[in-house]
Amino acid sequence: MEKTNHSLTTEFILVGFSDHPDLKILLFLVFSVIYLVTMVGNLGLVALIYMEPRLHTPMYIFLGNLALMDSCCSCAITPKMLENFFSVDRRISLYECMAQFYFLCLAETADCFLLAAMAYDRYVAICNPLQYHTMMSKKLSLQMSIGIFIASNLHSLIQVGCLLRLTFCKSNRIDHFFCDILPLYRLSCTDPFINELMIYIFSMPIQVFTITTILVSYFCILFTIFKMKSKDGRGKAFSTCASHFFSVSIFYTCLLMYIRPFEEGNKDIPVAVFYTVIIPLLNPFIYSLRNAEVVNAAKKVMKTYNIFKNASASIAH
Repeated sequence: MEKTNHSLTTEFILVGFSDHPDLKILLFLVFSVIYLVTMVGNLGLVALIYMEPRLHTPMYIFLGNLALMDSCCSCAITPKMLENFFSVDRRISLYECMAQFYFLCLAETADCFLLAAMAYDRYVAICNPLQYHTMMSKKLSLQMSIGIFIASNLHSLIQVGCLLRLTFCKSNRIDHFFCDILPLYRLSCTDPFINELMIYIFSMPIQVFTITTILVSYFCILFTIFKMKSKDGRGKAFSTCASHFFSVSIFYTCLLMYIRPFEEGNKDIPVAVFYTVIIPLLNPFIYSLRNAEVVNAAKKVMKTYNIFKNASASIAH
């Protein structure tokens, strides 16, 4: 009876960075630049892979999908965060909150699977180079990408469906800069036991499967590299895997730091900033700047664009 006397919450207040009101202009400018660079870098990489036929290989198909998911993650979080720097009430409706969490969950789940797929791709390329085109064909990589998006979408729908079963009649202040799952649990008047159970049933196996795939793949890769007699071959193999391993290390370090007991407070914000804002910014540069094929393809596209531009200018004259 006491619960029915409370009004149910249909909108929330994202507290975010309100502890630093004097820094809001600086933070707005910094995150605006990060958002712009993130979108240009990731969508530019997607466009480059699409336009350049030489990049239509399994590794770059997975990389293009990873860049697309990083763009999705950034779009789900950053615009609302930028708006709230100058918003008076910093409100977000329940359904906007669910939509934000859905796209974040979709992007993060897909990233886990894509990083595992990229590790397996590198394993096949280095440990079984003669069978690479049969074990990891373009068709298989496309099928894997489609399967990843279907599985990620189902996982996101399950988690959002579980959130919608909760009722919120406590404080409507979310001590975060986006609608994350743990702060919502703390505001729930409904026992979130089933929600937590769904996380252990679905999210944990995804983490275990993808981390295991990555670790086993890289163990086999390192074992194969150390067996190589050629110094140049070892150097080339290390260079091929270095960027991917660096990105995986950052991503899972942040993710594992973030998965902590449900009693944690807003101490999660710095880690959340890193994995929702900084990692999507870094990934296109980690994979592109040290990759000769991507750099050469970018130069080729820019050269083609300049030729087209010069031709158009001459026709105009």
